[in-house]
Amino acid sequence: MNSPAFDHATLAAFVDVMNSGSLTLSGRRLGITKSTLSRRLSQLETQLGQPVLRRQGNRLLPTEAGLLFVEYARDMLRLAEQSSLALDDLREAVSGEVVVKVHPVLSRGWMATQARAFLDQHPQTSVSLRLLQAAPAGPDAQAVHVWLGELSACGLRQESLGALARGVYAHPDYLRRYGMPAHPSEIAEHTWVDLLGDTDAGVTLLHTVHGEYHTALGRSRLRVDQHTIHADAIANGQGLGLMPHWMAEQRLKHHPGTLMPVLQPWHAAPLPVTLLYPHGHLPGRLRAMIEQLRAGTPAAWQRVKDASTPETPH
Repeated sequence: MNSPAFDHATLAAFVDVMNSGSLTLSGRRLGITKSTLSRRLSQLETQLGQPVLRRQGNRLLPTEAGLLFVEYARDMLRLAEQSSLALDDLREAVSGEVVVKVHPVLSRGWMATQARAFLDQHPQTSVSLRLLQAAPAGPDAQAVHVWLGELSACGLRQESLGALARGVYAHPDYLRRYGMPAHPSEIAEHTWVDLLGDTDAGVTLLHTVHGEYHTALGRSRLRVDQHTIHADAIANGQGLGLMPHWMAEQRLKHHPGTLMPVLQPWHAAPLPVTLLYPHGHLPGRLRAMIEQLRAGTPAAWQRVKDASTPETPH
């Protein structure tokens, strides 16, 4: 047996009367006459084969069938609204400015590439890239964010893009002069390049066989607050430092021989990469940028997130 096709206006009339309990109030809200409203409800009852409302005094009360069907009616109206919005989105040209706020580590290589790809695909848009020096602390309805590191609740949707494994690096010349550490306990004998003071209490390294080892660090004669300067200092032979493997690999493509991994296969805990964007219905340009960032996520980030042991470069 075929299911009846319910008219949108009839469903809307039924739901409104269920909410108001009055043909007069609902007719006024919907902008239709009481007789038209009554006729639509009669058509619905004919389709269902049973009454959905009964009169008690001056009020209309739902029957058992009415209470059951009203939830389905609301679902059908919501689905119709969602499909209408989706079709509107297809007609909507992806245009206008997209603001992307991004962690400095991800800005020069990865995000710049994603921005170029987005602009090539959507010629009616422009992109404004802004560096995030701190994690988002509150909702921002106008931008997409990409953050590297831990996050707390900030009123934005948080979606994992992966994670960056980290390890200790040095310039080969530094290691020739001062020796290659064979165990994390030997790090304290070396000069350490400190980033943002985040290793003042030492560093914890992980090993698939030997587990976790926390070690004090050698003296830090250079403390920096920018990841690029930090990488420059390590690559210039000023000491050991902790870097994301992915970042080291990108640097080695342009400057071969300037970095060497130390203490493999010891590694630090991976840093999560998180995409943040507003809740609710988003403009087409923001949705398009979010799709670009998802599609442009390096496979290595996903492997690190999914694997129990992060990979290290060879």
